[in-house]
Amino acid sequence: MKRLSFLDVLHANAPAKRAQVHVIPAPMETTVCYGGGTARAPRAILEASRQLDDFDGRRWPTDLAIHTQPFVRPAAGKKSPTERWLAAIEKAVAQALRCGAIPAVLGGEHTATLGSARAFKAAGAEIGFIHFDAHADLRDVYKGTKFSHACVLRRVHELGFPLVQLATRAVSREEADYRAENERTIRTYPARLLAAGKLPKKWIPKDFPKKVFVSFDLDAFDPAVIPATGTPVPGGIGWREALRLIDDVAAARKIVGFDVVELAPMRGLHHPDYTAALLVYALMAAAARS
Repeated sequence: MKRLSFLDVLHANAPAKRAQVHVIPAPMETTVCYGGGTARAPRAILEASRQLDDFDGRRWPTDLAIHTQPFVRPAAGKKSPTERWLAAIEKAVAQALRCGAIPAVLGGEHTATLGSARAFKAAGAEIGFIHFDAHADLRDVYKGTKFSHACVLRRVHELGFPLVQLATRAVSREEADYRAENERTIRTYPARLLAAGKLPKKWIPKDFPKKVFVSFDLDAFDPAVIPATGTPVPGGIGWREALRLIDDVAAARKIVGFDVVELAPMRGLHHPDYTAALLVYALMAAAARS
C-alpha cells in the first residue's frame, strides 16, 4: 500500500534531506481522559490534505518541498507507553532538525509537544512556545501522571522554555497559581480578552525568544469551528481570528516548528479533519513567511 503523505494527490513526497518541512504523524493516545480518538487524527489529517489546493491566498507553500515521515511508533521497552511515545517523537523531530527542516507534528494528544520540546532542548535551541488552547495544561500531576496532556506545557516550561498562551478559558486554581508564580516567563491572553478585542497590538513580549514553536490544540477553536476534540469548550476563537494571530507571530518571530494536536475525528463529519489539514498548511505558509 502506498504510504500517505501530506498533499500527496498534488505532490510527491519530497526527499527528507531536501525538504524544508517534515510532517511527522504522531498518533499518540495514552492519557486522554474524556473524549477519545486522537490516535486516528494524523491519518485523518493526511487524508483530508488530499482535498486542499496549493494556493493559500498569498503564496504556494508546496514550493517549500514537504516530506512526510513514516508514522511515529514507540519502541518496545520497560518504560511506560507515554514515555516510549515521547522518546519516539523526540527522535522524529530530531531527524527533521538534522535535515534543517521545520518539524510539523500531527497529533495525537497534546503530550506529544513534550517530545518536540525535548528535541529542541537537546539541539541547544533557544526558543519560546506560542500555545493555542482552551486549557492551560500547566498542572503538575493529573490522573496520577506528570505526563498527562493536562501537564504538558508545565513540563515544557520546566525545560526552560517561556510561554505565551492564547484562548485559554478552562483553568484550574493550581494552574492560575503557577502562572502567577511565573509571570515573567508565562504570558496569558485568555479567550474573554480576545473576544473583547483587548489584545495589545504587540502581544508577544519584547524579550521573548526570536525563534518560536507554535503548539495548536484544536480546542482553542470554538466548537462551532471544530467540534471533534476530546474536550470542546464553548467561547473559543474563530478561523479568521486564528489566522490573524498566526500572522502576528510570523511577522514578529521566526517559526521553527509547530504541532496541531487533539483532533478526535468523528465518523461522517469531515469538516474538522479538513479544517485541521488547512490549519497545518496555513502554519507551513506562516513559517515560510516568518
